[in-house]
Amino acid sequence: MRPNARKNIIYSIVLLVAIMLVYSWRNRDKTETELTETTVAVAGKMTLSGKTMGTTYNITYLDEESRDLQNSIDSLLVVFNQSLSTYIPDSELSQFNQGDTLDFNLPYLLPVLQQSKVVFDNTNGAFDPTVGPLVNIWGFGPSGPELKDSVDIKNLLTTVGFSKIEFDQKQLRKKVSGIYLDFSAIAKGYGSDVVAEFLKNKGVSNYLVEIGGELVANGTNEKGELWKVGVNRPEESANASDLISIIALQNRGMATSGNYRNYYVRDSVKISHTINPATGYPVNHTLLSATVLADNCMTADAYATAMMVMGKDKAIALDSALSEIEVFLIYDDGQGGFKTFASESLKPFLSFVQEN
Repeated sequence: MRPNARKNIIYSIVLLVAIMLVYSWRNRDKTETELTETTVAVAGKMTLSGKTMGTTYNITYLDEESRDLQNSIDSLLVVFNQSLSTYIPDSELSQFNQGDTLDFNLPYLLPVLQQSKVVFDNTNGAFDPTVGPLVNIWGFGPSGPELKDSVDIKNLLTTVGFSKIEFDQKQLRKKVSGIYLDFSAIAKGYGSDVVAEFLKNKGVSNYLVEIGGELVANGTNEKGELWKVGVNRPEESANASDLISIIALQNRGMATSGNYRNYYVRDSVKISHTINPATGYPVNHTLLSATVLADNCMTADAYATAMMVMGKDKAIALDSALSEIEVFLIYDDGQGGFKTFASESLKPFLSFVQEN
């Protein structure tokens, strides 16, 4: 064999080996990248669900240790209910409703009283946890419908008014006999905050907590994106999955209140579950749904309830007056359809679902 031919063969072999090495190296890099991305997308994603406060909860969080925190969360919610439930006869709240004073033993009643007072003041009484007797009479309390033709709504109003209770750091007291507190319009939001705080204290920074539709989001999901949640279409016949919009939550609490499903009909009249504390009667206006975002869900929950009492125009005015909240309102357009209103600062995080 000629020397040049031998050299060409050697060069060809060397070149082939080099090509194979480069190919193998590139494929190894590609394989490692794909596996890493796949692992990051699913590693440590924990999804929990259960029941509390007469409703359900759903919690998703990212945890490198993949810790199952459900038993601890369930235990926490049991204590929370023991403080604020009107359905538990010996809860702290029930003890107060049955008596005149209460010394705080659990850590939840005082904060909800303090925030309730703030929202009560900012909404001129539209949010009022002492509306309990009226809620019960109109049929939306623990005992179901109780309304009788002989009931004197005006007389019941003498036991309604947040200014008719007083509290300090240690004790809650009634100024007027017959006061009945009901935090159902704020408790689920507050409960979501409590669970979120528990996760934070456990070192979890990416989570989405939902109790009965009230949410707290922090950080991002497993894809590195903001948590996205939907707002239902305000239609009585709509399925739970029928959405009008999707909101991306950036470290916020979010709550929605509406009248289009929680009602009953009496003597051909639709009775809404939202009771106006000032009049004692169910509201009757064009606002169908109020979604509120705030730094915490307890605040969002309370303002969403207040806006459903206030109606569209006053709700929009309140949004302009308060920098700490953002709103998404759905209201009747008077022609068989509906329109929406959104805070300017919320619009970049809001998208609408296209109808099929």
